[in-house]
Amino acid sequence: MRLGLSYLLVENQLASFLSKKILLTLPFPLKTERYVFIDDKKTWPEAQSYCRERHTDLPSVRNETENEQIWKVLQTADRNWIGLFKDSWNWSDQSSSSFRYWDSNQPHNNNGNQDCTTMIMTEKGHWNDKDCGKPYQFICHEDKLILIQQNLSWKEALRYCREKHVDLVSVHSEEIQLWVKDVAQKASTDHVWLGLRHTCTLRFWFWVGGESFCYDNWAPGNGAEGEDCSPVERTGAVQARGDQQWVSLPENQTLNFICIRYES
Repeated sequence: MRLGLSYLLVENQLASFLSKKILLTLPFPLKTERYVFIDDKKTWPEAQSYCRERHTDLPSVRNETENEQIWKVLQTADRNWIGLFKDSWNWSDQSSSSFRYWDSNQPHNNNGNQDCTTMIMTEKGHWNDKDCGKPYQFICHEDKLILIQQNLSWKEALRYCREKHVDLVSVHSEEIQLWVKDVAQKASTDHVWLGLRHTCTLRFWFWVGGESFCYDNWAPGNGAEGEDCSPVERTGAVQARGDQQWVSLPENQTLNFICIRYES
């Protein structure tokens, strides 16, 4: 009877956060970004602005595997803009990648004004330099994690992520912790909210996404099972700088936060 009551308490306490995913473990992909085909013809500068406003940027390409992944996303036999442009052939997102996949006799800078790069669907994804002012369809890349530089309480941050993206980020592996550390460094607050919450009724920490709690990175003195629950519930944040470990903070504190942009 007591066991049944305990499970009932779990369900009542966590249902609004877990959305019935209490026992669900979601795999986190090895890649931290995805590619999005935009079926709308724009000039290279217009495509760059579009990607930066709605996604992350035009894609950079670090190796042949990534080039093939982008090529498979294409939905047209025409050319498609990618992020390489002729300023010593740099990438729009400031990537340092030196990988190139030019088609034969490319780049040739015909008429002296072909300063941007298209990927050619019919040429197995090889590249061609083109006039930046010509309209083509294009690919955007989108980072999985996004830092929101608004100062919100933990509950407000959770609501924001679920309404505009997917969820507050769950850090259930060392690999994800490394991604979070990189994103958190750009925060305007000393700590950044994670999808980590403590239940005082049952005295344990849980991820709001429903992932198993098999990894932790608590700063010394934080993460105790018997958290002080007065006057407000405790929630988890990561230090934006320094050791970038997790800390326990009252949920009404206002911080930047990290959302997951899309599900696996």
